[in-house]
Amino acid sequence: MSKKTLVIGVIGADVHAVGNKILYHAFTEAGFEVVNLGVMVSQEEYIAAAIESNADAIVVSSLYGHGELDCRGMREKCDEAGLKGILLYVGGNIVVGKQPFDEVEARFRTMGFDRVFPPGTAPETTIQALKEDLQMTN
Repeated sequence: MSKKTLVIGVIGADVHAVGNKILYHAFTEAGFEVVNLGVMVSQEEYIAAAIESNADAIVVSSLYGHGELDCRGMREKCDEAGLKGILLYVGGNIVVGKQPFDEVEARFRTMGFDRVFPPGTAPETTIQALKEDLQMTN
């Protein structure tokens, strides 16, 4: 079975690089091919990398609280670019202030994200979700 390819990065003006590096290493060690775009990534950069790498999923990170603004319209842009149905994950501190996570998750799901992870989610949780959603055997 060929490796599944992920495009990861930190969206918007966010420059939190440490978590991104941790995810890169965790996903690589779990057997994924990972295209790491680094920090300050635009929606268009994620989409272009996903097309170029024939990615199976896009994993968006955000820690500075503006993820909701940065992610708005991303699913529609993916669809328009020919990535209809690509797995779309987001995680981190993705909204401003303290908000009930179930409400945050519902908003991001409405925006077209398949999975939404709260701050402090262990990489293993995301890896397990990816394996389930990409129908990979352990």
